[in-house]
Amino acid sequence: MNLEQLRRAGVSDRRTRRLCGPGGPWRRLHPGVVLLRNTAPTRQQLLHAALVRYGPQVVITGADALQAHGVKYPPSEEIRLLVPDHCRVVACEGVRAARTARLPSPVQVDGLPFAPPARAALDLARAEPDPARIRHLLTLPLYWGLCDRQELVRELDTGPQRGTSAVRRVLRDLDEGPIQAHGLATRVLETARLPPPNWDMTICDRRGRRIGQADAWWDEQGLAWQYRCGPGPSGGFSHLALAATGIVLVRCTVRQLRQVPHEVAQELARAYGDASRTPRPRVRAILMSTSGDAA
Repeated sequence: MNLEQLRRAGVSDRRTRRLCGPGGPWRRLHPGVVLLRNTAPTRQQLLHAALVRYGPQVVITGADALQAHGVKYPPSEEIRLLVPDHCRVVACEGVRAARTARLPSPVQVDGLPFAPPARAALDLARAEPDPARIRHLLTLPLYWGLCDRQELVRELDTGPQRGTSAVRRVLRDLDEGPIQAHGLATRVLETARLPPPNWDMTICDRRGRRIGQADAWWDEQGLAWQYRCGPGPSGGFSHLALAATGIVLVRCTVRQLRQVPHEVAQELARAYGDASRTPRPRVRAILMSTSGDAA
């Protein structure tokens, strides 16, 4: 709550100072912003306080925005805000406010305005000197199916170009296909509530001869999932050879992962039940990238 709201409620500035003083029941979070309790503020309360401090036009970006969009990413110590370039930015503890002429249209989540996923990830990546960290940040919205590589490129091209060379290099070499497919598949599995599988497996017969490939494999049940059907590792006719061994096989496309994830999850759950009730096929599985021992 800000001081003007307190004044309208009949609380004088002097009384506010006393209530926020040592041992008082209130806590001052920013100049002119008061928490009406003296407990450690939650992250949500800190975000609300930052908006009260900087005004209704600002947009939350960075780690908090990624979390709001469902990305599992730890919050940073500082709250990152985007402020219209005509506004004066005053330094405030725990808040990094950046003026911008390109204020994005916010996405409202629980009553708070957040930057779109591509902008939030790039705002973090632009400030990161380590190429490995840049790559990790850029893959997050791809992995969780929140945007595609072209959206990241457009966002980068329309923003300020200074200091973006490292980000541009990483983005140019980024192959979004496997990243996005695996992320979408992971979210489907969360819905299906199945045990974690082994990823990217080559299925062989008992003599070690290759039968086919599975993007995900449940070894105890003999259940295979191919979600990159078509050109690529799971393409071709390997599904026919896999099915001939008695393996229970589920196949779908990346588009189905994105557009009908609940239907795919239901199919996986049914197939898992079927595989659990049938004898395990006489096959073994090894990692695609190796030719070593069976998994």
